[in-house]
Amino acid sequence: FPYVMTDAEWKNKLKPEAYDVLRKHGTERPFTSPLNKESRKGTFHCAGCGQALFSSDTKYDSGTGWPSFWQPLDAKAVGTKTDYKIGYPRT
Repeated sequence: FPYVMTDAEWKNKLKPEAYDVLRKHGTERPFTSPLNKESRKGTFHCAGCGQALFSSDTKYDSGTGWPSFWQPLDAKAVGTKTDYKIGYPRT
């Protein structure tokens, strides 16, 4: 991973909403991301560290209200975790 920072450094670098989503596993409200309607060709990067994550070629409309991709550029660039914070499993 190209970026190693303390929690305090992340908190200082990111806006509160981004810190919650990127570092504390928060979730932005559905249908609020400007990336939902993004249709230009290119690469999507991490808002925290700038690492390339997804190609626009793998973006699709899942109907969930969040930008969705069916494949990362590098399998090691994106991690997943299952939790039950909303009463049922989500990854």
